Amino acid sequence: MFQKILIANRGEIACRVAATARRLGVRTVAVYSDADANARHVAACDEAVHVGGALPRDSYLRWERILDAAKSTGAQAVHPGYGFLSENQDFARACADAGLVFIGPPPAAIAAMGSKAAAKSLMEAAGVPLVPGYHGDDNDPALLAAEADRIGYPVLIKASSGGGGKGMRRVGRAEDFAAALASGQREARSSFGSDHVLVERYVTRPRHIEIQVFADTQGQCIHLFERDCSVQRRHQKVLEEAPAPGMSQARRAEMGAAAVAAARAVGYVGAGTVEFIAEEAGDGDLRFYFMEMNTRLQVEHPVTEAITGLDLVEWQLRVAAGEPLPLVQEQIGRRGHAIEARICAENPDAQFLPATGTLVHARWPAHVAFERSETMPRIDRGFDAGDAITPFYDSMIAKLIVWGEDRAQALRRLDAALAATQLVGVQTNVAFLRRVVATRAFAQADLDTALIERESVALFDAAPLAPEVAAAGVVALAREEEQALEGAEPWSRRDGWRLHGGARRRFDLELGGAPLVAYLTRLHDGATVLELGERRWNLLTRALGAGRHDLTLGERRLTLAAYRDGERVAVFAPEGSAVVTEVDRLAHAGDHAGEGGKLTAPMPGKLLQLMVGVGDKVAKGQPLAVMEAMKMEHTLLAPRDGEVGELLYRVGDQIAEGAELLRLSAT
Repeated sequence: MFQKILIANRGEIACRVAATARRLGVRTVAVYSDADANARHVAACDEAVHVGGALPRDSYLRWERILDAAKSTGAQAVHPGYGFLSENQDFARACADAGLVFIGPPPAAIAAMGSKAAAKSLMEAAGVPLVPGYHGDDNDPALLAAEADRIGYPVLIKASSGGGGKGMRRVGRAEDFAAALASGQREARSSFGSDHVLVERYVTRPRHIEIQVFADTQGQCIHLFERDCSVQRRHQKVLEEAPAPGMSQARRAEMGAAAVAAARAVGYVGAGTVEFIAEEAGDGDLRFYFMEMNTRLQVEHPVTEAITGLDLVEWQLRVAAGEPLPLVQEQIGRRGHAIEARICAENPDAQFLPATGTLVHARWPAHVAFERSETMPRIDRGFDAGDAITPFYDSMIAKLIVWGEDRAQALRRLDAALAATQLVGVQTNVAFLRRVVATRAFAQADLDTALIERESVALFDAAPLAPEVAAAGVVALAREEEQALEGAEPWSRRDGWRLHGGARRRFDLELGGAPLVAYLTRLHDGATVLELGERRWNLLTRALGAGRHDLTLGERRLTLAAYRDGERVAVFAPEGSAVVTEVDRLAHAGDHAGEGGKLTAPMPGKLLQLMVGVGDKVAKGQPLAVMEAMKMEHTLLAPRDGEVGELLYRVGDQIAEGAELLRLSAT
C-alpha cells in the first residue's frame, strides 16, 4: 500500500478520497487554487500545495504543477477523482513518466474509451449492443445532417469526448439540426477541447443504467451490479439509485456480462463504469444499448457501496498498488436499496441556473446506524458554513445518500433526510429534490430521462410554504431577535406591550416573487394574533435555540427553523421550505417603473455568443445571448419587445453578475 498520495481534485470527491486514505493510514496531499485556499478539501488532507489561479485551466488542469506538487511532497501516487484530469490519457502517461502511479486505468484504456465514436466501434466488435447511429470521423455539417435524416428524428447529438451532458443536444426536427449542432460543438470544444460529435437515434423513454466494473493487474475483471441514473436535468444526473427498479435477474446478469466484456476489450484496470441506454422491451423487461464507458470513479459510486458494503476507493488504492481484487464475482453480494441525491447551488425554476454566494448556515441530517458498514444518511460534501460557492467550478455542494431494506423504506428516509437539510445563503435544489421524490412517477419507479419534464406541473413554480407558515417563521425570528436586545428592566422590553390597548406591527414580505403583508397584533392580555388579509390565527412562539422555534398557529402546533441572511429569511418547516424577503418600505420608496426590461447577467460568467446587433428589433422571449457559467451554457432571452440600442460587452468577455449586457429601447 502507498504511504502518501496526492489528490488532484477538489470538493467532495477530494474529501471522500482523503477519508478512506486516512482510515488506511495513507497520508494525503491536497492541491488548491486561489479560490479554494480555505476550502474543506484542503483541511481534509495532511498537506496542501497551491497550484494556481481560480480558473481550472490555471490550476486544476495544469498537470505540470500537479506533478511538481506530487514530487516535491514525496507522494507515490496520484488520485484524479472525477472531472478535470481523471480521463486524460496524457496526464496518466505523464504520471508514469514522472515515476508516479496513476490511480486509474492505463492510458491506452482511457484513449480507447475517450472517443465515444471509437469506443462504439470497439464495443460492436466485442458483441455489445449499440444504438443505431453515425459514429464516423467525418464531422462535416452537411454529412451529419444527412445522417440524421437517415437515422430519423428525433436524434441525439453527443460530444465524442467527455460526458456530463456537455455538448449533448436532442433534435426533433431537421430544420433545428444546424443550430443544435453548432451549439453542441461549441460547448464540447469549450469543455473537452474537441468539437467532434456523433449522432444517434434518440431512444423514446430511455432509462440510463450503468454497471460498476473493477479490474486488477492480474487479469481479473468483475462487476458490482447496476445503478439507475435516469432522473436527469439538462442531461446531468439528479437522483441515482441501486439496484435498478424493474430489472429481471436475467437481464441484470446479461448487462453485467456485457459490461465486463467491454472492460476486457480495452485491457481495463481499476474502477470504471459502463453506461447503457435501456428501453422497455416487448417481454416486459429491458432492452439495452452501450452508450459509453467512464474510465474513472463515478459521482454516484456511494449507492453501490451502500448495497454491497464495500469501499470502492479502498479497492482503487489496492489495485493501483498492484494487489489483486479483494473478492471474486461469486463473493459479491448486495442487500437493500440505496438512493443518492445531488445537492446543487442552482435555481430549478430558472432552468437550473447555477447560483453563487456564501453558505452562511448549513445543517445536515443526523446520522443513524442501520446495521450497515456505515451510518446513514451519508453526506459527502465539499463545503461547510462560511464557504463561498464560486462560479469557477461545478455547482454541486454535496451528495446525500440513504439506504433501506427496500426501495419504499429508502424513499421515506430520503425525504426525511432532505427535510432535515437546511442550507442558507445560496439558492439550492433541496426543495426541488423533495418534490421529485414525492412525484407519482418516481415513487412508483416509472423512470426515464424525461421524468422531470413529464412531471413539470408538480415540480416547477410550485407554491412554496403556505403563506401563514412562512410569515409565522419570520415573526418568530423577529421576536427572538428583539428579545435578545432586551434588558432586564421592563422599559427595555420590545415585545409590543402597552399599558392601555394593544400594539400592531406590519411586516412587508415577498414570498415566491409575490408581495405578502402580514400584521402581528399583541393584545392587552399578552396574546398575539397573526393576520394575512382577512385571515387571523392566534400565534404562540417559543425559541428553542439554534434557529429552531416551537409554534402554535391557530389549531396547529409545529417546529420550524428560521435563519436570517440580510433581508432574506430562510424558513424550514416539516412540509417544505421557502426564502422570504423582508421589504424595507423606506428603502424602496424611491423605486419607479421603467427600470425593468434590462438584459442583465443572471450569474458571473463568460459571454459566448451575441445573436443580435445594434438596431435589431427583438420580441419578448427571443434569444439574445449565450453565457457560460459553472461549465454550462445558458441562453438569455429578451425581457420585453424593443430595439437594440447599444451592446455593452463583446464575445469572450467575463461578465459580473447583474451587469447589463445590452440596452433595449422601446420600439
